[in-house]
Amino acid sequence: MADFGLTKKDLAGGVVLLDVQGYLDAHTFEQLDDAIEACFKGGKHRLIAKLDKVGYISSAGAGVFIGAIGKAKEKQGDIVLLSPSPNVREVFDLLGLTRVFHVVATLNEALAKFGAA
Repeated sequence: MADFGLTKKDLAGGVVLLDVQGYLDAHTFEQLDDAIEACFKGGKHRLIAKLDKVGYISSAGAGVFIGAIGKAKEKQGDIVLLSPSPNVREVFDLLGLTRVFHVVATLNEALAKFGAA
């Protein structure tokens, strides 16, 4: 199993960048879920998930995003997926989640989704 890593960075306009790395699966999804919940508890509902270094995502990992987007939107927020790796993009395509989430290639595009670019 590839090491899982997650860093959080506050950006302009109340946007939070979550840089996710490694395998996002049944063993690691709770760490991402906890980080997202911490953002929500802190009043931050505008999230960018950078996924270019995620080599694998399981249904549990995808489920974190599915559960979180509803909570974000309830508070007038959103979750934007930034540069998902080919494997992650394929899973999101197969699950139909690319119709639910904004998927962008650059940080500037992601910030523009929040009017923060």
